[in-house]
Amino acid sequence: MLNNGNSGVAMSLAGKVALITGGSRGIGAATVRMFRRAGAKVVFNYRSAAEQAEALVAECDGSEVCLAVQQTLATPEDGAALVEAAVAAFGRIDCAILNHGVWPAHDAPISEMTSEQWRTTLGTNLDSVFGVVRSAVAQMKAQPQVGSARGHIVLISSTAGQRGEAFHADYAATKGALISLTKSLSTELIGEGIYCNCVAPGWVATEATAGVLSDPEVSKKLLSLIPLGRPADVDEIAAPVLFLCTPFAGFISGEIFNVNGGAVLAG
Repeated sequence: MLNNGNSGVAMSLAGKVALITGGSRGIGAATVRMFRRAGAKVVFNYRSAAEQAEALVAECDGSEVCLAVQQTLATPEDGAALVEAAVAAFGRIDCAILNHGVWPAHDAPISEMTSEQWRTTLGTNLDSVFGVVRSAVAQMKAQPQVGSARGHIVLISSTAGQRGEAFHADYAATKGALISLTKSLSTELIGEGIYCNCVAPGWVATEATAGVLSDPEVSKKLLSLIPLGRPADVDEIAAPVLFLCTPFAGFISGEIFNVNGGAVLAG
């Protein structure tokens, strides 16, 4: 695992296949790029951003090593279909990164939140995650092991899943559930060599958060809660995800990796 030469420390995933959900932009796209730089073949899904997805595939050396799959993730069956497409493309899955999700930008007091919004958020952020994880774990158990681990699962939660978020109870509830799911999966699977960890970002500068972070008044309030005084760059989230899928994290499972600029996790 360790290189005693002078070529630096390599976090290589050569020979591995990674499935990254929500990979066409933001944190997902940064993770796709980083996993490709580490030598993994990558499959990622997108819902409607076809041009961005195609450009990312081209940037990452083409469809022989990086494949974009148009797949909505709203149900367990959607998740299973994505895993099936990944296995059909590259024959196996070694790393499953559950990055996709929706965050309704408008404030919705719980007394006014519609059943449709609640169901949509849970369907995307939780039900489809279950579908991907269920199918990916079955695949990892069935395939020949490559390297020191049978597989890695990394769930992307949020500080909202730990401290809650007023007027976004649907989102916070799903992200809190992912934290509990991480612990459950680790307890169940680590004995079989399948690692499960969670990365919980704070505010990250992406297309999805641009509207909020560009509002001077709102941004000032949000950034005042981050000791570093800025949102994260997408690579600052993708790098911990990569680390957790390498042998350097070989004694880490069931952990919530907070990447929040020092923000205090208080209600």
